[in-house]
Amino acid sequence: MLQIKNLVKNYGDKEVLKGIDINVEDGQIFGFIGHNGSGKTTTIKAIVGIHDFNDGEILINGMSIKQQPLECKKIMAYVPDNPDLYENLKAIEYLYFLANIYQMDKSKADTKIGQLAKEMEIEGNLGDKIKALSHGMKQKVALIGALMNEPKLLVLDEPFVGLDPKASFILKQKMKELCANGSSIFFSTHVLEVAQKLCDSVAILKDGKIVISDKTEKILAHGQTLEDLFMEI
Repeated sequence: MLQIKNLVKNYGDKEVLKGIDINVEDGQIFGFIGHNGSGKTTTIKAIVGIHDFNDGEILINGMSIKQQPLECKKIMAYVPDNPDLYENLKAIEYLYFLANIYQMDKSKADTKIGQLAKEMEIEGNLGDKIKALSHGMKQKVALIGALMNEPKLLVLDEPFVGLDPKASFILKQKMKELCANGSSIFFSTHVLEVAQKLCDSVAILKDGKIVISDKTEKILAHGQTLEDLFMEI
């Protein structure tokens, strides 16, 4: 579903990403781990077409994010680490705006928004303007917007930050359900325990290079935890 081949990204004279290779299979939850400044968010923004890159290739379901950006974006959804939503829209207006962009059927949009809002416990706030919502509530609105169209690729940057325990549990369940239906998820996180339990595969990034990338069970086969490995690296 997602292939990253020899990805290189420079900011001026500084090489931030130094030849990254990642392969995310259909139906897989892939965890992307690294310390602050290692290049995780830069990688994610390249995947979703926000940042250009200097060399390499990013393919989404076999399509190039550079050559076929609209086709790629039709089948994926993205939630950044700090969602910047349209503050003067009501939450429900924002969600219908996204539904229109994805050309969702109105009845399907109604059903999915209602279902997800109930599960995320935000039903009573859909009529509020986004600028009146807390960070956690904005995060829930962004997640509903990403999940409601059942994307083939879901890209999340630190998705659990700001969520209450119940919303975190619901998000994990939704991630598993999405992948059980053949979609793939690529997400960054600092919560190593969550990555260890949730991810089928994991990559650890250090100073713009992948230092470990493999199936989670294989990485942990010698009895170490992800936290142990991360601290060693």
